[in-house]
Amino acid sequence: MDTSNISQVEKATFGGGCFWCTEAQFQYLDGVVKVESGYAGGTVANPTYEEVCTGTTGHAEVIQVTYDPSKVSYEELLQAFWQSHDPTQLNRQGNDVGTQYRSVIFYHNEDQHKKAEYYKQKLQESGAYDKPVVTEIAPLTNFYAAEDYHQNYYNQNGSQPYCTYVIKPKLEKFRKAFKDKLKH
Repeated sequence: MDTSNISQVEKATFGGGCFWCTEAQFQYLDGVVKVESGYAGGTVANPTYEEVCTGTTGHAEVIQVTYDPSKVSYEELLQAFWQSHDPTQLNRQGNDVGTQYRSVIFYHNEDQHKKAEYYKQKLQESGAYDKPVVTEIAPLTNFYAAEDYHQNYYNQNGSQPYCTYVIKPKLEKFRKAFKDKLKH
């Protein structure tokens, strides 16, 4: 995507279970320039999807969001992240089970670190959930783009049963919650 006429872009990296779901949701936010599905947080260099699915690489399925902070703030991205999945489920999202599906924020700098910790605490204190928020917050040490067939998955495979029955309802709920923040 051409970012030449955007004065400054930043990156944020989130894991909220299956990256197909979170990718589809974040693509609709105004100010998001690019969303790339990938893997982060593990010990294996250049892992494959099959390797990550074993749960032995230490990687989580994540999205790396390139965004224009003059249109969408990191705080708004955090709000979207917590809305996009259940942050109280440890090492799972729905039927997807394993550390590769953990709720995690990989921060790129100390400012993101402080904001992630602050808003996680605020979410916990809000009483929005009956269970503790288990979202891991860790520095980004590596990001590996997922294979091409994982990129832009929902938009290219919307008629697949997983997209119809799992992603589409989440996307509709997300659109309602962020109706004032969506691209036109």
